[in-house]
Amino acid sequence: MQNNVLILDFGSQYTQLIARRVRELNIYCEIKPYNNPPKDLSSFKAVILSGSPHSVRSEDAPHPDLSEIKGKKPLLGVCYGAQYLAQHFGGEVGQSNTREYGRANLSMVKDGETFMKGVSSNSQVWMSHSDTIKKLPANAVRIASTHDVENAGYRIEGEDTYAIQFHPEVYHSTDGKKILENFLVNIAGIAQTWTPDAFVETTVADLKSKLGDDRVILGLSGGVDSTVAATLLHKAIGKNLHCIFVNNGLLRKNEFTDVLKQYEGMGLNVKGVDASARFLKELEGESDPEGKRKIIGKVFVDVFDDESKLVENAKWLGQGTIYPDVIESVSATGGPSATIKSHHNVGGLPDYMQLKVVEPLKALFKDEVRRVGASMGLSASLLGRHPFPGPGLGIRILGDITPEKVAMLQEVDHIFINGLREAGLYDNVWQAGAMLLPVNSVGVMGDERTYEKCVALRAVESTDGMTADWVNLPYEFLQKVSNDIINKVKGVNRVVYDISSKPPATIEWE
Repeated sequence: MQNNVLILDFGSQYTQLIARRVRELNIYCEIKPYNNPPKDLSSFKAVILSGSPHSVRSEDAPHPDLSEIKGKKPLLGVCYGAQYLAQHFGGEVGQSNTREYGRANLSMVKDGETFMKGVSSNSQVWMSHSDTIKKLPANAVRIASTHDVENAGYRIEGEDTYAIQFHPEVYHSTDGKKILENFLVNIAGIAQTWTPDAFVETTVADLKSKLGDDRVILGLSGGVDSTVAATLLHKAIGKNLHCIFVNNGLLRKNEFTDVLKQYEGMGLNVKGVDASARFLKELEGESDPEGKRKIIGKVFVDVFDDESKLVENAKWLGQGTIYPDVIESVSATGGPSATIKSHHNVGGLPDYMQLKVVEPLKALFKDEVRRVGASMGLSASLLGRHPFPGPGLGIRILGDITPEKVAMLQEVDHIFINGLREAGLYDNVWQAGAMLLPVNSVGVMGDERTYEKCVALRAVESTDGMTADWVNLPYEFLQKVSNDIINKVKGVNRVVYDISSKPPATIEWE
């Protein structure tokens, strides 16, 4: 795969959004840490410097080597990148009098600038910094300002170096995508040829080369990611792919049998393994969210270790890991990004397990995975299925896990998800589920007092899981679902609806 654009990461949580916007332009990009860039830059046609939580004025500020980039390749500095170019090439960065965060509007856009072509003078942009560029670097020309930020954008005379203090990658920058297009297409001259079909072609070729005649076992979940990963691997190695669907005892109601039936006729070699008793035994008494995730991850690996020994000459473990999983577990680039939560299918395998990991989707976002799946002819109903966490209901049961709690939540979840489908709301929601809370509340049923469980319903809209807003479901629907749950699920007497967005909350409760 030709790596058209290199994004140097300085630890910003926005870096992956730059990649998303670039790919939406049908241009492939790759994120690398600023302190470990590729040794060979010949295949990269442009470079973008990301934002950062650091100040360029601090002693421990990231300091990239731009000797083979600046003045030699089209270069765009975003936020920290723009301030770094100013600070180290003849300008000056100082602390802003007021923290510049949130929406702003451009007050000046320089005429005749290709970089700002099609961007109106009042266009909304998103600021997120406490430092500001007080003096432009040598040979710089100011090309954009806001009311509070005089040097919001500039370019360097005699080279294709551009810099902006705002974030074009976030949704709130109205013309951000246009600015990136101007830089990458009109200035850097990059062809917009990276499409789902191109990804399939290059990925299958890479897998064939990497795997050869080796056998791969892959964990299927019934979801979009693992199914698309399996289809790519099947295209590459055919009968050498052995798929395993594990029942961890934390699946949705009837999911084990339903998913196995779903895969009939797809040509995949699928084996169902019921390890529910094993998972639930290991989880007994564990209440800590990270503890539960780690137990589920460990047992998951143990089960696959056992199953891999039944597949002669199995050398690889295939996984449906996607980019947000990697970003939220560790920095994808080895940088200073904070760990938000552990993912059960991210990271290396223990030494005793003699399998190497292959993750054909780990550079893709969820919406990209769906487009790739569609290009390979997978059904719209499968591709439209809501994401479901690898640890399953284990992270939707707050506190310790028991078979009784699992059965209770399965019934609640079944009513909620089926209700969304019956009301024609399922496709309006990116992800939905129910949480069983570790509290009892007083209720009245008939003439009797009850003291039973509370469940929280959650439905969000998103494109990639990195950010999410709660869905404004109709009151009539929520009323019906609440009544159905309380009347049909023994042990539940209260239903609430979660109206938190991500950030500051996460999609799951644990």
